[in-house]
Amino acid sequence: MRKRIRKILPDHESVRGNRWLAPFENTLLHPRLWHLNRRSAAGAVAAGMFCGLIPGPFQMLGAAICAVVFRVNLPLAMLTTFYTNPFTIVPLYILAFTIGSWALPGPRHHFVTPPEYGADGLMTWTHELMAWMLGLGAPLALGLVLLALGLALASYGLIRVAWRIYLVRAWHLRRRRHHSA
Repeated sequence: MRKRIRKILPDHESVRGNRWLAPFENTLLHPRLWHLNRRSAAGAVAAGMFCGLIPGPFQMLGAAICAVVFRVNLPLAMLTTFYTNPFTIVPLYILAFTIGSWALPGPRHHFVTPPEYGADGLMTWTHELMAWMLGLGAPLALGLVLLALGLALASYGLIRVAWRIYLVRAWHLRRRRHHSA
């Protein structure tokens, strides 16, 4: 499993060669940020899932900060934030709004449909989308935090369990091969 993931992720040499990241080289080249094991992979995916719901272009920055703070795999944390994209962000925000409106006391809040992508272009739609999100207020804000926590905890547990199942299967296959030989 580690070999498969490692093929996708960049190595720390690419960070060393990047002149924009040179001031942060000592922090970003810490060995635990590049090591891939069950704990670092689960923590990285959890950090990426949590930070993936941060609005705007700050998702990867948040994932990088979480990876540095918690000493989990940096590239995997940043890669995981891509689960939010133009196709998934609206359903995720609707789910977050629903969770937030359930969690808040008082009258139920009503959902307003998001703006549609029009001929005005990406920037106009992005501004309209931000105004729509701000208009949803407290239910969306609380729902985003609760959904991010839920996704992070669920993904952490699922990665740990999946990695363990993979290891146990590999041990059994290795034992079978050893006994048959």
